[in-house]
Amino acid sequence: MCLNVKTKLISPNMLAYVLILHAILPISSAAENYRPIFFTDIESGEDSGLIYKKEPSENIKVFEAQTQQDIFTLADAAQGPFKPHGIPGIAIFDYDNDGDLDLYISNGPGKSNSLFSNQLKEYGEISFIDVAEEAGVNAIDQDSSGVCVGDIDNDGDRDLFVLGNNDNNIMFENNGDGSFKDISEISQLNSGNKTSSTCSMGDIDNDGLLDIAIANSFNFDNSFAIVLEPFSLNQHNQLFRNLNEGRFKDVSKKSGLTSLTEFSPEAKNSATITWSIGLVDFDMDGDLDIIHSDDNGAIPFLKYGGIDRGFIRIFQNDGSGNFTDITRNSNTNKPGAWMGLAFGDLNSDGRLDIFSSNVGDYMLTNAPNTPYELGDQASRWFFADEKGFFEDPGVGDLVATPFGWGAGIFDFDNDSDLDIIFYGGLSIPIYVDASNGGVILENQEGKGIFIKNDNALRNTVDHSRRNTQSLAIGDLNNDGFDDIVSVSNFDMAADVPLLPYPVQYGGPFDESALFSPTFTPIGPGEFVWSGLTLEKGSLTVELNSASNGNSSISVSTVGTVNILKHSKANRDGVGAVITVKTANSKTIRPIVAGASYASQDSSILTFGLGSENRASVEVLWPGGTKNRLYRVHKNEHVSFPEIPCSYDGQWNNFFEYYSCVKNSLNKLEKEGIIKNNKRRFLRSAVLAFFEYKSSL
Repeated sequence: MCLNVKTKLISPNMLAYVLILHAILPISSAAENYRPIFFTDIESGEDSGLIYKKEPSENIKVFEAQTQQDIFTLADAAQGPFKPHGIPGIAIFDYDNDGDLDLYISNGPGKSNSLFSNQLKEYGEISFIDVAEEAGVNAIDQDSSGVCVGDIDNDGDRDLFVLGNNDNNIMFENNGDGSFKDISEISQLNSGNKTSSTCSMGDIDNDGLLDIAIANSFNFDNSFAIVLEPFSLNQHNQLFRNLNEGRFKDVSKKSGLTSLTEFSPEAKNSATITWSIGLVDFDMDGDLDIIHSDDNGAIPFLKYGGIDRGFIRIFQNDGSGNFTDITRNSNTNKPGAWMGLAFGDLNSDGRLDIFSSNVGDYMLTNAPNTPYELGDQASRWFFADEKGFFEDPGVGDLVATPFGWGAGIFDFDNDSDLDIIFYGGLSIPIYVDASNGGVILENQEGKGIFIKNDNALRNTVDHSRRNTQSLAIGDLNNDGFDDIVSVSNFDMAADVPLLPYPVQYGGPFDESALFSPTFTPIGPGEFVWSGLTLEKGSLTVELNSASNGNSSISVSTVGTVNILKHSKANRDGVGAVITVKTANSKTIRPIVAGASYASQDSSILTFGLGSENRASVEVLWPGGTKNRLYRVHKNEHVSFPEIPCSYDGQWNNFFEYYSCVKNSLNKLEKEGIIKNNKRRFLRSAVLAFFEYKSSL
């Protein structure tokens, strides 16, 4: 029930106290002094320490043999391997709890994965040392793909989960001393030998333990699942519930994750080709839902006489870890080759929106017999409404968009609205798509209207020559601006000619929409190798110039399950939704432990303030508790603890709420979770309570 606080319960001193607290609300500052942001790649720097080359998968030998055939046919293409260069993944996280963000980059068989330890805290400037071998996470025998991280045992350090490309998965438990232990056999997460690309951690049943969702596709030994067979070769996605003590249980079927709708009766119980999956509270009701992006492949859409199978699927949680496919009702049943996923409030209406990368509008124009209309497979965004319906507004003045894999939503220029980034390329194998030279879509005043930013990536690497797969975001040098990490599975040399696609749309991406032929046609359905040779894939770390004068705050969350009674959030607060408000803006971002293709952003979120000096921060925790902190100053980092006393809870009176908050903060101070800011959190909790009551 709702509580009505009676005036007689509040003393004159308390009323005066609350009025004083209103003085700490966000205020506006001077006008914005805008200067452009640009990114610089440090990977090639002599002192960066970032030594990485992507080793291809074993089936690259089959593809290389095909290039030597006298005649190469479309049948050969279907019979040949898919993605023979593999799926490199990225995780940005602080593995050693030293206060800076480190990088884990996966690699192919026989090549060590890399754990790049950031030396920012040690030496005052950013550089890296690869410590994968000594940390015990090199996974040299695995054809590694996607990566996700999280504190699966709530012991205060982040554990590492590495997926396999037609290989077993590996769970590494963090020992807390800079080393890891392989607990794959104990965890029961290593079974299946599926082709997995993306994993996401989150607590599906609000028991305080991180569960794991995995996106699966098909065996890459051939491409039949892409071009010929819509269902029978696909592998179901998986969901593992955390049983504690490093053990997990497969609840994929029981949870409803494998019960997909929108299929014809003959395809009942079938699986899809899923590239990305995210555990995210899309409807902001306090429990984590599952969203995954599926690929229609080369099979035509239903409207062209084919089959629709590739949707952005939304599985709504009933609060106990049971899921229902609501894709149709959500309006995300739009067929496409959906790939990377990212989440955030793009149009400033207080709800979480979705961006997903796609095959784009250019790539299929090289296949004249493939039916296609402009916009069919555009990389694009969907706006949520209050009922969970997602509007597909199209891409507006962008007209057409390019191919993409890895995706992110972040405020690259700290102007207080969320922008979109996506990279990607693909070999199919007749030609290599190079339509994406690195894309940042800049939000216009938080309205969800986007333009192509032509400056930010102008002086960094040429991403059109990188077959980029994975992308992740985080502030690597602690300057208050987010940086970009990406990895490709192969590159093309600077002297390889890139050709324009045959169709131009009159949009800003036309000029950079390019491709390179792998095989040259010599007759109907017959080709010979063009001579194109590919270099091993590369890692880029693009640092933000932080040069436009805008300010920001950063927020990390600390769940207090097993520390405070009634707390439900896991130690890192994965799954929380954070709202930052200034006098003139509101920004909402969720903490998602994996969603961008094969990768995971930092769980420490950066929020741009523009020219504002301070803001309020609200956290919606897994389980539904809401806490708020006022008067967060620009350039401040907030470590926000879960206080299991929601300001909008069903309290008998104010003093019951106040006692809950005060006792919780006393315990958190005693446990060392908060230091020197107990009074600040208490004052903010009081103000949040009365502001909420006054809004009823």
